[in-house]
Amino acid sequence: MINMSAISWRPQSEPNPLPFSPFKASTVPRPIGWLSSVDGQGRENIAPYSQWQNLTFDPPMVMFSANQYPDGRRKDTVLNAEETGWFVWKMATYDLREEVNKSAQVLDYGDSEWDRLSVTKEYADNYRIPW
Repeated sequence: MINMSAISWRPQSEPNPLPFSPFKASTVPRPIGWLSSVDGQGRENIAPYSQWQNLTFDPPMVMFSANQYPDGRRKDTVLNAEETGWFVWKMATYDLREEVNKSAQVLDYGDSEWDRLSVTKEYADNYRIPW
């Protein structure tokens, strides 16, 4: 057994000394939010995020945070939400796990994960944002 209090780790400059990230493992459970968005040209995107949280209940508001891709590109959901001001959040339930995993693929910007999923798409209000 490893005594975590005896470990010093600087994630910006040192390799992880453990099999898994202690930072990620310290927040459990970490439910997955499934976020969908569209860009200004109407191209649709959906992706899973584990770094999200509710902010308020009345009105209900959700926030999320996203890393960049290893090559430095920003994720489509972030670009789309910044461009349009909208995204839609859905809880990624156990029954949806296979489709959620498929939606985690790294695709070229503008390619839609929706084209690879076996789910029924519904639009939120009048914004034409999936789910």
